[in-house]
Parts: sequence; structure tokens; C-alpha cells
Amino acid sequence: MNSPFTLYTIVVLVAAALAAIAIWAPRSLPLKVSALVLAAVLMATGYAGFMEIIGRPKPVSVEWALETIEDAAVVATRLREGEGIYLWLEGRGAQEPRAYVLAWDLRDAKQLQQAMRQAEEQGTVVRMRTMRETRRPTDEPLFYAEPQSAPPPKAASVQ
Repeated sequence: MNSPFTLYTIVVLVAAALAAIAIWAPRSLPLKVSALVLAAVLMATGYAGFMEIIGRPKPVSVEWALETIEDAAVVATRLREGEGIYLWLEGRGAQEPRAYVLAWDLRDAKQLQQAMRQAEEQGTVVRMRTMRETRRPTDEPLFYAEPQSAPPPKAASVQ
């Protein structure tokens, strides 16, 4: 079960509970019908809202599950000067990459480009250290090229 579906299920359950309370309350019939109509509208707009935002990049500032993307691999990027740094990140052990947008920062953009060049030269991937913009030290780069893995040990020759 994915997150938007879970959130939408919660919205439907809350709307249904509110509608049930409105139905069983000692009120007039027009008021009860109005409560049911409003609950249906809430469910429909909740569904439409979740489906609208599902493909859009999530701002880093609203990410609440940061541990799932700690030290994430950068799958794809798009830099828009003055607007943002758009990233497609895949966390360690994640089943699928997710889209994020960082606020535009020239220092971060330069680090990303440098890490991309270095990763291409080494044949590795670019990784993003942490999503916590405010908690990282200023001297620690946000993006880095993953180090090359050590070659397998050579077999000892027998003489």
C-alpha cells in the first residue's frame, strides 16, 4: 500500500465517521442530507487532490520521512536557476525513486554539478548526504560522488 492511498483511505474514514455522526444526530432531514453531501464532496476533492499532487516533486521542507532517503542516490536532476534544484532520489532500500525540489542555492548547485562530473569519471553514482537542509554543517557538501569500490583481491600465485 502506498502513501497517497493510505492518506486517502484515512480521509474517507474520517469523512464517513463525520457523516455517520451527522446522520445519527437529532437534527432535521435537510441538515442530515447536507452533511452527507459535504462528506461526499470531501471524499471527491480529497481523491482529486491526491491524484493531482502525486506526480509533482515534493519540497524538501515538507518531507516527514527523512530516514527513508538519508544518503540517497541521485537518479536524475534538473537545475532551474533562481527557482529550484529538482531531484529524483532513491533511498537505500527504497523500492522506487521519488521526486523532490530543493530551494535554489548556488553553492548546492555547484556541488551537484561537481559531484556529477566526478561520479561520471569514476563510474559511480552521485549521492545526497541528507535532506535536512538546516541541520547540516556548512562545510559538509550536500552532494558527493560515491567512492569506487575496492577491486577484488588478486589470487596469490603458487610457485
